[in-house]
Amino acid sequence: MKRIVCLLAFGCAATLAHAETPEHYHYGMHLDIAKVISQTLPQGCEAGEARMVYLDSKGEQHTLIYQRTGEDCRY
Repeated sequence: MKRIVCLLAFGCAATLAHAETPEHYHYGMHLDIAKVISQTLPQGCEAGEARMVYLDSKGEQHTLIYQRTGEDCRY
């Protein structure tokens, strides 16, 4: 019984650890985005780090970090 509990705890911890590790976008990277959960965008016109948390088509959560200008930038 203790062994099963330990395996379940380890499995949950591994899943949480994977969900917490953000990926950095690179050109040509395949993205499987089924639903966007949240976005954090930079401010201003300088390129900055944006962060998106999303679910893929299997329902797994991912965090993606990418570069973009702020949404409040007006030229």
